[in-house]
This record gives sequence, C-alpha cells and structure tokens, in this order.
Amino acid sequence: MSLSRRQFVQAAAGTAASSALFAPMVRAATAKEFRLGLITPAGHSWNRAAVAFGESLKKATDGRLSATVFHSGQLGNESAMMQQLQSGALDMGWIQAAELGSRVSSVAAINAPYLVRSTTNVASLVRTPAALKLLDVLPRETGTVGLGWGITGMRVVFATKDISTPTDLKGMKLRINPTPVYRDFYQMLGAAPTPIPTPAVFDAMSNGQVDGLEADIEFSWNARFDKVAKVMLPMNALFMPFAPLVSGRIWQTLDAKDKALITDLVKQSLDAQIKDIVTTELGLIDKFKATNLVIKNDTAFNPAPLIAEFDKIWLPKAPAIAELRKIGATL
Repeated sequence: MSLSRRQFVQAAAGTAASSALFAPMVRAATAKEFRLGLITPAGHSWNRAAVAFGESLKKATDGRLSATVFHSGQLGNESAMMQQLQSGALDMGWIQAAELGSRVSSVAAINAPYLVRSTTNVASLVRTPAALKLLDVLPRETGTVGLGWGITGMRVVFATKDISTPTDLKGMKLRINPTPVYRDFYQMLGAAPTPIPTPAVFDAMSNGQVDGLEADIEFSWNARFDKVAKVMLPMNALFMPFAPLVSGRIWQTLDAKDKALITDLVKQSLDAQIKDIVTTELGLIDKFKATNLVIKNDTAFNPAPLIAEFDKIWLPKAPAIAELRKIGATL
C-alpha cells in the first residue's frame, strides 16, 4: 500500500521526533568512567597528575567521561596492570618505562644511562619526537596506546657506607629497579644489583641486607632514606620516565573526538607534572642538605668507557639510543 504525501510527511515528522527523543539516551550510553591504575602513593607527583587529568576530563565532558585513580598499586603491580590493560579489564595505567622496556627492548632506549645529565634536560628529552616515537610499537607489542612521557628526576644512590664516586659501588649490594638496563649498568660498575620490593627497602638498608639503593629524589625524600643512609651520590646518569597508557581494547571503542580530547588533556597533565618535578627537585635537595646526610658530587668521573661498554650490548636491541644520545648532547 502506498502512502499519500500527507501521510509521508506525518510519518517523517514522527520519526524525527522519536530521534530527538532518543538522542540524549544514545549520547548517555557513551558515558564512561575510566579506571586508572598506578603504583605511586597518593602524594606523589604522578598520582597528582593522574587526579588532575581525571578532573579535567570530567569538567570538559560535563561528567560524561571521568577517571577514578587507583594509586599505590591497589590494582596490582605494573606487570599485573599491563595484563589487565591488554585484556581490557583496566582502562588506563601510568606505567614506568622500566616495565615497558622489560617487555619491548626497543622502548628501553629511554632508560639508557647518560642520555642527559640533569633533570631539566630530562624534561626536554622526553618531549622530543624521537622519545615519543618509542611509544609507536606499543599497540602491536603490548596491546596498549601510549600518550606521552612523564618523568622523575635524575636518580641518585643512597649508601650506608662512605662512597665518593661511581667506582666505589664495586662490591656493594645495591637495591635497584629490576629493569635489564639498570641491571646491566650497575653490574658494569661492579655492584651486585639486588631487587627488593619497594616497601621493604628501608628495613633492608637498616638491617644490612643491602648497602644502598638507587632512586629518584622525590621518592627518596618521601621514604626518608636519609635516616638509614650516610651518603647520597648523584649519578647524573639515569632517570625513570613513565607513560600514560590506554588499553587498546578500550581505545578502539572511543570516537575520534574523545580520543583527541583525552590525548590533549593527558598532555596538559604531563606538562604540569614535568614542571612540578623540575621546580621542586632543588627544594628537596635542600631538605636533604639540612639532614645528617653527606651529599657527594664527583664531577671528575669520566663515563665514556662505561657508555661504550653499555652501548655495545644495548644498541643492537634498542637502536634509538644513538639518536637519543645525539639529542641529549644538544640540550
């Protein structure tokens, strides 16, 4: 049976009205509360940046999109969170480069020693196209999407014995981050890398289980390692960035506008986090100076032979090290 022109117009009007009626419901169906996991404690700059991202996202979307932050490893360690990201059980994770480099050797280039010598230069390096390009392999290799780099400051060594130069690390039982890059670096210095869970490090130094640890300034002040160490030795060699990751399974469900918004807001959050580290690190060092800790600074140490030995092993696995070194030398 054919419709008259009048019936057709009436039917079309009804369809339009129905579409208008259900449009808000369709939009509401795209609402999403992202679960975001990370291992740092509530007061850490990474956590503050994650919370700021969630607040900005909620504001920018009038509450349609939001992020709940699970700090202090509430969702498991980084290995467990990576598995959750791969399956889609976790939406977002802010994951250390050490975890990523242990899974994908090419990404470990960002952890190579002596790329830069200061936290200010770290801030510049992680924003370069070469550093950001390292994240391009993550969707294929890990099922995640990397949205940039955040940072810690340059890492230092806290020792329970008197040391003055990196060569004094020989024979020391040193708690390190267990990433292969750090392991190889400290073994080249003659140290005995000793992986210990972070919550146990303070007691391990107190009871002599280890002779020291390497860590960044922010974490070390929060943990008050000055109370169990005699000396702090800036290595001027290593830093540990992190990457905000989104589960690839979740990312593919988002439309282009939401992807662009999330990417932009994460970048803003990272910029603020990086500035936070650069501007507060000197103040934290001053706090350490006000304790009984002795701070050494061996400017005469020549790292060239160590760099050559390291690159002989790692350049074939992480070729981007060469480019990052060139960039670092210009910063």
